[in-house]
Amino acid sequence: MARARHSWKWSMATLIATLVLGVSEPVLADDASSCGNPSGSQSSGTDRDLSRDSQQESGEDSRSDSSSRIVNGSDCKKDDQPWQGALLLGPNKLYCGAVLINPQWLLTAAHCRKPVYRIRLGHHSMSPVYESGQQMFQGIKSIPHPGYSHPGHSNDLMLIKMNRKIRDSHSVKPVKIASDCPAQGTRCMVSGWGTTSSSHNNFPKVLQCLNITVLSEEKCKNSYPGQIDKSMFCAGDEEGRDSCQGDSGGPVICNGQLQGLVSWGDFPCAQRNRPGVYTNLCEFSKWIDDTIKSNS
Repeated sequence: MARARHSWKWSMATLIATLVLGVSEPVLADDASSCGNPSGSQSSGTDRDLSRDSQQESGEDSRSDSSSRIVNGSDCKKDDQPWQGALLLGPNKLYCGAVLINPQWLLTAAHCRKPVYRIRLGHHSMSPVYESGQQMFQGIKSIPHPGYSHPGHSNDLMLIKMNRKIRDSHSVKPVKIASDCPAQGTRCMVSGWGTTSSSHNNFPKVLQCLNITVLSEEKCKNSYPGQIDKSMFCAGDEEGRDSCQGDSGGPVICNGQLQGLVSWGDFPCAQRNRPGVYTNLCEFSKWIDDTIKSNS
C-alpha cells in the first residue's frame, strides 16, 4: 500500500508539472528577418521600418553606443539634426523616422503609414524620459504619394500634418528640401535610431549619424537589377556601414539640405555591393508644395 500510494503521488506530480510547463512555454514572435518587407519573395529589398514584434519595447534600450539605420555610424551631436523626428507606437516604441520640413508638416516613407501617429521632435536619446527641448505631437492627416503602391518601393514618401505648429528652437526646426538631384560622389549624412545590426536586437542609446556617398545610377541599377527608377538613388556601398531597420523615413542631408529619405535596402544590412536605397526628393518638390498648400 505504501508503494502504491507513493506511485500515485508521483503520477499526480508528473501530471501537474506537465500542465504547468505546457502553459508556460514562451510564444515566439514571427521571424524578424521578414520584418517590413512589403514585397515578400518578389523583391530582394526590404523596407527599413520596425513595424512588427522586433520593435524596441518602451522600457528597453539595448542599442550599442555606435550605429543606427545605421550600422557602424556614430552618435550625432545633440541638436545637430533638429529636423529629425521619431514616429512612435505607444509611449516610446520606435517604428520609423521622419523629417520636419514645415512648421506643421513632416515627411516620412509611405511604407511607414499607420492609422495613428505619435510624433516626437527635439529628442536625442530613445529613453522615454523627458528631455529639455522635446516636443510631442499627434498626426491628424497622412498623405502618401499617389504613385506609391504596396508591395513596391517606387515613390516611397508621405506627408504627415501635425495637430499644431512647432515652437521653433535650437532643438526643433525644419530643413529645406534640395531642388537639385544628387550628383555621384556627393557626401551626405543619414541619421536615425534604427537597429545597429540586422539581428534587430541592438539599438543605440542616442540618435546615430553616418556619412554616406551618393553612387552613380549605373552602379545603383547593377546592385538591384530591375528595381531602381528615378524616384530612388543609392548611397553608401561600404561594407559594414549602412542604414537599417527602424531608420525608414529618416533624413539624408546633403550640403545642408534634405536630399532623400531612408527607404529600403537588402537584408541583412551593410553588405558589400548592396547599398542603401533612398527616396529621391528632388523629383517630388512640386507634389510636396502643392499638397501642403491644398491641405493647410
